[in-house]
Amino acid sequence: MSGFTAGGSPPSPLFWSPTPAGAGSKSGGITATKKVGGAVQRNRAKRLIRAAWREVEPEVPYGWDFIFVARARTTGAKMQQVRAAMAAQLRKLTAPSPKKEKPQEKP
Repeated sequence: MSGFTAGGSPPSPLFWSPTPAGAGSKSGGITATKKVGGAVQRNRAKRLIRAAWREVEPEVPYGWDFIFVARARTTGAKMQQVRAAMAAQLRKLTAPSPKKEKPQEKP
C-alpha cells in the first residue's frame, strides 16, 4: 500500500467529529464498528487511536469533545500515521478561519 489515493492525499485512518463542550472541558471517545474487522482488529484500532490521543491531547483547546471513529485502514496503519492524521485534523480545527473582506460601497 503506497499510502496515497489516486487524488494524491494520504488516506486518513480515522474520522472524527468535534463537538462544542463546556468551556473548561475536553474529552475524546473512540468507537470501532464490525466493519473494521474482528475483535482483535477493533481493539488494535482503538489502542492506536487512544495512544495518538494521549500524545495530541495537550495541544487540544478546551471546550471541545471528540468522537474518533476507526476505519478499516486504521488496523493496518502505523502509530505515526494515526498521530499525523489526528494532528492534521486538529490543526484544521484550530486554524483561524480566513476572513472575507466586505466590498466597499460606492458613495
